[in-house]
Amino acid sequence: MKILMISDVYFPRVNGVSTSIATYRRELEERGHEVHLIAPDYDGVTTDDEFRIRRVPARHLPFDPEDRMLRAACVLIERETLRDEEFDLIHIQTPFVAHYLGVKLAKELGIPRVETYHTYFEEYLYHYLPFVPKGAARYLARSLSRRQCNDLDALVVPSSGMLEVLRGYGIQTHAEIIPTGMPADNFIHGDGPAFRARYGIAPQRPVMLYVGRVAFEKNIGFLLKMTARIKQEMPEVLLLVAGEGPALGSLKRKAEQLGLSDNVLFVGYLDRKRELPDCYRAANLFTFSSRTETQGLVLLEAMAQGVPVLALAEMGTRDVLREGQGALIASHEVEDFAAKALSLLRAPHAAMNLGKLGREYAGGWTAGALAEKKLDFYQRTIDRHLEVPTRAQSFTPTACLSTSDD
Repeated sequence: MKILMISDVYFPRVNGVSTSIATYRRELEERGHEVHLIAPDYDGVTTDDEFRIRRVPARHLPFDPEDRMLRAACVLIERETLRDEEFDLIHIQTPFVAHYLGVKLAKELGIPRVETYHTYFEEYLYHYLPFVPKGAARYLARSLSRRQCNDLDALVVPSSGMLEVLRGYGIQTHAEIIPTGMPADNFIHGDGPAFRARYGIAPQRPVMLYVGRVAFEKNIGFLLKMTARIKQEMPEVLLLVAGEGPALGSLKRKAEQLGLSDNVLFVGYLDRKRELPDCYRAANLFTFSSRTETQGLVLLEAMAQGVPVLALAEMGTRDVLREGQGALIASHEVEDFAAKALSLLRAPHAAMNLGKLGREYAGGWTAGALAEKKLDFYQRTIDRHLEVPTRAQSFTPTACLSTSDD
């Protein structure tokens, strides 16, 4: 099978979408399939593996300088080259420029188009359009999602909670739940003591951890309030925040206002292969309070490292979390969340046992098994598309994309 993925985001930009794309590309390639990716150019910064990646000039976003949007013209003028590749299917990964390009290319190439709904935009958009009333932003997000998803041959959603939301929008497209799996190297233990030494964290200091994009919709402010509550009974507690994003400045100011200057450490982005496993292992407890996750892959990453998890079971995290299987589930109340965090921080032996159970549980979320499910989904989508063939349109070639195919 020959697959073309297209996305407005990919590494070196670190987030869940990039991780999902990389995981499935690797697993599908290992199974003998060919996966090409059209992704933004990040000012010449690339990854260790640019094989079959076409880097496209991209626009910066004024409200979020980390992100990009593909320049459509630089993709469309390469349509003849893409036609010659004879792809079987286009998989769209983001609902921005990449969505419209993917739909257009699929129609012109006469191949099916599928998309993964990675992000709960109803709870995301208004943070980045502050001049738009919240209700209007929600309506816009729902309407846009409905139009886009109903213009696909099939849809991938990472959790049952997200699928329920999309059906509520009126989306009728065939959809299947296929989360992102865990690569085998996620289970290789990191070096927690080395990480603590590197950042000047005392060996016995109780450490809670958040890993992910530092964005408003991640509800990290709740974790700061929870940390302030824990500090009343455990003054030496430390909350590590690994990641970057548009909410970073606001959260740093909030930490100071709460008197947490010595209790919160922002360490920025960490290299996923070399630093992040060490960071997970440095923590006594992984904490997560996002209410808008479509899956919550970081929960499984923490479990794979044997770190106990304390989180809200809302939206996509409901599918991941099982009480007592590597995790405790808390309510969205500071007192409840803080009490459960303290119960684990004060009982290291119980926390360690919970972490062991989590490592076993995470083993059931392997990337290989889910890649097989994705391949079956692709094949059935292609088969349905071939039953009602469409006539491809013609176009004129030129050159713009940079590609690495050898």
